[in-house]
Amino acid sequence: MKILLDTHIWVWYLLDDARLSLQLQRAIADPNNELWLSPISVWEALVLAEKGRISVQPDPITWINLALQSLETREAQMNHAIAIFSRQVV
Repeated sequence: MKILLDTHIWVWYLLDDARLSLQLQRAIADPNNELWLSPISVWEALVLAEKGRISVQPDPITWINLALQSLETREAQMNHAIAIFSRQVV
């Protein structure tokens, strides 16, 4: 299954946050699933860290780079048509 991770789901998974359901944890950890992540999520996570909304170590840039290495994702390209389509399949 293909899964597009939104910012909070991605961050919660990486931080082992209790707000992430067991079902989502299992889906993300399942090696049979193909995980996708938008560059916007990377930007949003950096903003969250810079504003102190999430605490990451040793610093936001290093943490993001390590996060991208620790969980294999494909880079989801975004354009207007994709944004509209993504809301039609919900």
